[in-house]
Amino acid sequence: MTAERPAFEPLTVGDVVGQRTIELDRPRLVRYAGASGDFNRIHWDEAFAQGVGLPSVIAHGMLTMGAAVGVVEDWAGDPGAVIDYQTRFTRPVPVPADGVAAVEVTATVGALDAAARTARIDLTVTFEGARVLGKAQALVRL
Repeated sequence: MTAERPAFEPLTVGDVVGQRTIELDRPRLVRYAGASGDFNRIHWDEAFAQGVGLPSVIAHGMLTMGAAVGVVEDWAGDPGAVIDYQTRFTRPVPVPADGVAAVEVTATVGALDAAARTARIDLTVTFEGARVLGKAQALVRL
């Protein structure tokens, strides 16, 4: 079942089109490692992660990036409507041994191109108030 696609015409720069809290826990890191093939020890071995200067085991950057763009895909009603997505990794997301790391995502219209019928959606992705993805932008064709 595909969600209804948003209309281009009523959009204005600054509109918030989606918000979500993404909860990352250690089992999710293990599942992602299996799916992606990224078994780097910083994502599962506490002592190793701390030994290389990290505060704890950290979430995979690509997991954080992929989960964040899901907010845009859901709003667009079709993952194929996202025609470009870019970001910079700015800081790690430590994931506690027990509990979750709550990553906050807000998707805002950053720019509109009427000729191409595209919207640039800017993502603010934070953990404990600090940005974990910088310049996170998705281009959506409507």
